[in-house]
Amino acid sequence: MTSIKHVGVVGAGQMGRGIAEVCARAGLHVTLCDVSEDRARAGLVGVADSLLKAERRGSVTSGDRAHALTRISVGADLSSLAGADLVVEAAVEDEHAKTELFRQLDKVAGPGAVLATNTSSIPIARIAAATGRPESVIGLHFFNPVPVMPLVEVIPSLHTSQATRQRVRAFADEVLGKQAIVTQDRAGFVVNSLLIPYLLAAVRMVGSGAATAEDIDTGMTAGCAHPMGPLHLADLIGLDTVAAIGEALYEEYREPLYAPPPLLRRMVESGLLGRKSGQGFFDYQPA
Repeated sequence: MTSIKHVGVVGAGQMGRGIAEVCARAGLHVTLCDVSEDRARAGLVGVADSLLKAERRGSVTSGDRAHALTRISVGADLSSLAGADLVVEAAVEDEHAKTELFRQLDKVAGPGAVLATNTSSIPIARIAAATGRPESVIGLHFFNPVPVMPLVEVIPSLHTSQATRQRVRAFADEVLGKQAIVTQDRAGFVVNSLLIPYLLAAVRMVGSGAATAEDIDTGMTAGCAHPMGPLHLADLIGLDTVAAIGEALYEEYREPLYAPPPLLRRMVESGLLGRKSGQGFFDYQPA
C-alpha cells in the first residue's frame, strides 16, 4: 500500500490536467498549480470538460465526476504544495526550467514528500541534483491522454532510494491502476527511445518529398495496423515537444536518427506545433 493521499501537480497544461484528473478519480486530494491562478483555473476547466466527456462515454458516473472535481484545488504559489505527499512536475520540456522548478520545490515541499518529474527525456539525475533530497526524486512519465493511456514509466536515478521506488511504483500500480514499467535513467527511457526515431523518420520522408503526410500515415495505419499514423501522433504530442525530446536524445547518444530534421525545426520556429496550435502536418482549425 502507499501513503500518498495528497498530490501536487505543477503545470496545468494538457499533461498536468490529465495527471490531476486521474489522481482525483482515484480518490486523492489534488492541488493543481501553475504560474498564475488564471492558468491553474483554466486547467481545472479542462479537467471538468474531460470528466464530462468521460461521463458521456460511460467511463464515470455523474456522481463520480462531481466528486472528482471537489477533490481538486488550484494555486499559483508553489507554497500551496507544502502539504503534498507527492509532487508531480508537468512543466515545459526544458532542462533549465525543470531544474529551477525543482530547486524551488525542494524548499516548499514537506521533508517526507516525493518529488517526481513527468519529463519525456531529460535524465532524472540532472533534475535531482538541483535539490537537497536526490533520494526522494524520481521520474514518473505518463502518456497522453493520461486518463486513457494505461502506461506509466517509473525512472529512478542512481540516487533514488529503494523506499521512494517502492512507494511510487505502488502509487502507479495500486492507486492509479496504471501499468508501470521501470527503466534506467537514460534519456528517452523506453518508449521515447523507440518512438521518437520513428516519428522523425516520418518527418524526414515528408521533407524529402518521398510521400505526403496523408500517405505516410495511411501506410502505417492500413499497412501496419497502427491506431494512428506517425505524423498525426507527432501533431498530438506537439511538434515542439517532439523536437525537444529529439534534441535531448541526440545530446545523450549522438546518433543521427535522434536529430530533429530541418523541416521539424522550421515548423516549430513558425509556430506550427500540431493540434495545440491548430496546424501542424495536418489542419485542426474549425471548419
